[in-house]
Amino acid sequence: MPLPRDPAADASPPYLLPDPRAILNSIGEAVYDWDIVSDQLTFGPNTADIADFAEFAELASGRAYAERLAPESPSSRFEAVMSSPERDLGRGVSYKVIYGLVSATNERPGRSKIVWIEDTGRWFAGSDTRPARAHGLVRVITDRYEAERRLARQSRYDALTGALNRAHFIEHIASVLPECMRKGGCHAILLAGIDNLAVLNDAYGYDVGDELIAAVADRLRSEMRTSDLIARYAGNKFALFLDACNSEQMNMAAARFLASVEAAPLVTQVGKIAALLRIGGVVIPQQGRSAQAALHHAEEALAATRRSGGNSFVAYTPSLVRDEKRLSILHASEEIVAALNAARITLALQPVVFAKGGGVAFYEALARLTAEDGRAVLPADIFPVAEKTGLVRLIDHRMLELVVAELARDASLRIAINASGATVLDVHWPDRLRAACAVSPDVAGRLIVEITETCAIADLEATGRAIAAMQACGVKVAMDDFGSGHTSFRNLRNLRVDLLKIDGAFIQNLARSEDDRFFVRTLVDLARHLEIPVVAEWVEDAESAAILTNWGVDYFQGLHFGEPRLAGGLVSAAVA
Repeated sequence: MPLPRDPAADASPPYLLPDPRAILNSIGEAVYDWDIVSDQLTFGPNTADIADFAEFAELASGRAYAERLAPESPSSRFEAVMSSPERDLGRGVSYKVIYGLVSATNERPGRSKIVWIEDTGRWFAGSDTRPARAHGLVRVITDRYEAERRLARQSRYDALTGALNRAHFIEHIASVLPECMRKGGCHAILLAGIDNLAVLNDAYGYDVGDELIAAVADRLRSEMRTSDLIARYAGNKFALFLDACNSEQMNMAAARFLASVEAAPLVTQVGKIAALLRIGGVVIPQQGRSAQAALHHAEEALAATRRSGGNSFVAYTPSLVRDEKRLSILHASEEIVAALNAARITLALQPVVFAKGGGVAFYEALARLTAEDGRAVLPADIFPVAEKTGLVRLIDHRMLELVVAELARDASLRIAINASGATVLDVHWPDRLRAACAVSPDVAGRLIVEITETCAIADLEATGRAIAAMQACGVKVAMDDFGSGHTSFRNLRNLRVDLLKIDGAFIQNLARSEDDRFFVRTLVDLARHLEIPVVAEWVEDAESAAILTNWGVDYFQGLHFGEPRLAGGLVSAAVA
């Protein structure tokens, strides 16, 4: 007879819930609570056990946490919560955001390690309906995120050179053209071809040819601004997008690219090989209102380098439609003259504000032309023709009249007016300026004349005389687009301008570009050494403004501080 069994022996052991900390550790997540009002940030007890996150668990405030945000982060927890378009109806508002945190541990000298975080949570409103508290989960996703970025990069970039592929380059051009045509401005596209690459491939093999292509890409990239782009357009061709670049600047940039590639032979496995480039260039939207048209014209210009008698660079000129172009220029010229005669060129003013305090220091005068049918004509459609035909001086004279009238009307205003190179170097310009300012005894002291850096360096001696003559009239002189022409310290000191306006192309990506920050900081330090006040143009966000204020920039100009408005009814500028 079997022995009796203990009933307890057949019972299942009681189920014990795992420690929540162990659960979070197993899936690599940590909880947090953020009291937004006091800015106190509290992480769960397991946070220190999460790989790569322990150092961030010691941060006790939202501000301290935000200070570790990597510049390349697409967003942040603060932005996801404080900029949420939703309202808390009593149950909180969910958010999910991915960002990078800069680790104090360097991967290698000069390069910080970035830990990528996926942050999911809910925020809750206080009595004022604004976010007052948030809590959620953080997870380290560095490996996954970087793998996804590598895949995305492979789909967009050429594996050999690291340059954009052709499809995404065309996509970029197509994306910037509509805004360019709507708001004005221009960009340049260069198509650069390596000469005799087929001969080099036959002589040394395709591997050496690939090395040469990659080396040329590096040389070209070394001469580019961070806002510019380079793409592998075809086997031996590169396409370059030069941001905010007119025809004069395009010519200078092309010369710089050619000199850089040809300055010294390129190193390959078989030794040093000299490379020669040919470049064709176009300015958009004037010479291409679609990506396809612009690139087609650039190809025509590149092909023309072989027929140009040794010129390595050719700017596009529509030779096949030369007569039509002449008629177009004639029509545009007639429209400009008619607008001048009918007083259809008017004045728009954009504020330039004090960096500290934000009050208006002065305004920049911008020309606005209205066609006979009431249609607004884009500045990009006026000035290239006006400069080509010499009508730009008439526009400058009309703008001077309008600005002086505005200054006489309001004794508290200060206004800056742009003057073209043709106007500034005209021997009669100082007399015209003096006569215009004679309408009121204090007008000259409230007028600033802006000349571009490229104009200044074209003929330094003549420009120096022109600046001295204008200052003798009692007006201030500003150098506009400073940085685009890389004026030397000696030249800047000798020109003795009263104000420097840093080229906006270096400002617009300031918060995201270390290179632009270094360059702009250098320009600001140079100006401060010479005791010249500085204006930063194209300041479009508070973050860039904060950086520039900290560096000692005196004034800001950009859409963040005010759009151009037709003259009349403006808040008067402070008198410095």
